[in-house]
Amino acid sequence: MKKWYSLYDKIYRIENLKEAYKRVRRNHGAPGIDGETVEDFGQNAENRVRSLHDALKTKTYQPNPVRRVELDKLDGGIRKLGIPTVTDRVVQQAIVNIIEPIFDADFHPSSFGYRPNHSQQQAVAKAERFMNKYGLEHVVDMDLSKCFDTLNHELMMKAVGEKISDGSVLNLIKSFLKSGVMEKGEFSNTEIGSPQGGVISPLLSNIYLNKFDQKMMAGGIRIVRYADDILIFARDRMDAGNCMAYARKVLEGELKLKVNEKKTHVTSVYAGVEFLGFVIRRKSLGIQAKRLKRFKDRIRQITRRNSGRPIEVVIKELNPVLRGWMNYYRAANIKEIAKKLMMWIRRRLRMIRMKQWKSYKKMHKEMRKLGIKGNGKKMDVVKWKNSSTHIIHQIMPNQYFDEQGLIDLCQYEVGLLSNYY
Repeated sequence: MKKWYSLYDKIYRIENLKEAYKRVRRNHGAPGIDGETVEDFGQNAENRVRSLHDALKTKTYQPNPVRRVELDKLDGGIRKLGIPTVTDRVVQQAIVNIIEPIFDADFHPSSFGYRPNHSQQQAVAKAERFMNKYGLEHVVDMDLSKCFDTLNHELMMKAVGEKISDGSVLNLIKSFLKSGVMEKGEFSNTEIGSPQGGVISPLLSNIYLNKFDQKMMAGGIRIVRYADDILIFARDRMDAGNCMAYARKVLEGELKLKVNEKKTHVTSVYAGVEFLGFVIRRKSLGIQAKRLKRFKDRIRQITRRNSGRPIEVVIKELNPVLRGWMNYYRAANIKEIAKKLMMWIRRRLRMIRMKQWKSYKKMHKEMRKLGIKGNGKKMDVVKWKNSSTHIIHQIMPNQYFDEQGLIDLCQYEVGLLSNYY
C-alpha cells in the first residue's frame, strides 16, 4: 500500500485555504461557539486566510470546541450535532481537499455516502439491482447506534495512518478529534467520536468503516452502505442470518461500534426494503410513509391559511421545496402520488385565497371580474370542504397556478431508477 509522507504544506497553501473557504461558504451552515457566521468571515476573508496559513505553518493553530446542537429524528430520537466554528470548518475542508482523493480511490464500490460523484439514488439503484437482478432477495437492514459519536480515536488514527505518514497531518486531525464539546456553557472532553456536523467527520467515518466494507467484500458478501445506513444481501433467510452475525462481529468486535438491536432486522424485497427514504419492492420503487408525511407537514406549514400572505409569496416559498423533493424522489414510481399531491397543494392554495376573501361578497366580485356565472350565492369561504367546489375551480383553475409560477410535480419524468445504474 502506498504511503504519503509530505502533505502538511499542501494543506496550508494559500490557494487550498481559499478554495476551502469557498466550499464552506457554499455550504453555509450555522455559527460555532464564537457566533461568527460565514458572512462575517467573508468580510475579511483575505486576511483571515493569510492568518490561518501562518498559524498552520508555524503549528500554533488550535481548533475550538464544537457547539452541541440537538435535532429531533424522524423516529422520535435525538440526533446530536457538533458545529465547529467557521475558521475550524475552513481548516477541516482544507484537510479534506488534500486527503480525500488519497482514500477515496480505495473505498468499497458499494460505499456511497459523502463521496464525490456518489449519490443516495445511486445507492438505492445498486441495492435494487442486487435484489431484483442478482436474486439476492433477502436483506439485513443494519442500523448502528450513534455511529459518529462512538468512533474509536485510536482505531481511527490507525486507519488514517495506514496511508498517511506525515506526523503534522496526523496531529492536526487528532486535534479536531480531541477538541471537545461546548454544551450550555459547559466544556466536555471528547475521548471518542467525531462530531456529526464537522466538515471532516464524513470522510473520517468512511475511512473508519472501510475496514468493515473490505471485510465483507473479502467474505464474498454483497453490501450497500451510505454512511451508517447498511444493507447486506443474501439469497435466503438463513444466509442473511449468517451474514448479520459476521457483520456484527466485525462492527462490534473489531471496530468497537454498537449495532442497534431494535432496528436491525432481516427483511426481503417482497416485504419491502426501506432505504434512504425509499421503499424497494419486487416490481416498484416507492417512498417511505414517514418521509411522505414529513413532506406534507412541510407543505402544511408553508400553506397555512391564516398566514395573511399573498398567493405569489406562498408559491415563491413553496417552489424550492417542491423542486428539491421531486429531484430527490423522481427515481421512484410516484406518478400517482405526484398527481394526488398537486391536487392537494392547489386545494390548500385555493383555501388561502378564500380565507382572505373573508366572505362570499369578495368571491362574487372575483366572479364578476372573470365573467363567471354560478350559484355560490352565500358560500362559507372559510370552510375547507368548499375549496373543492366547482365554482372555486372556475375562479382558480389549474391554469391560474401555472400562471403564478407554481411548480407542477406532474410535469417531471419519474421512475428513473435505471438512470442511476
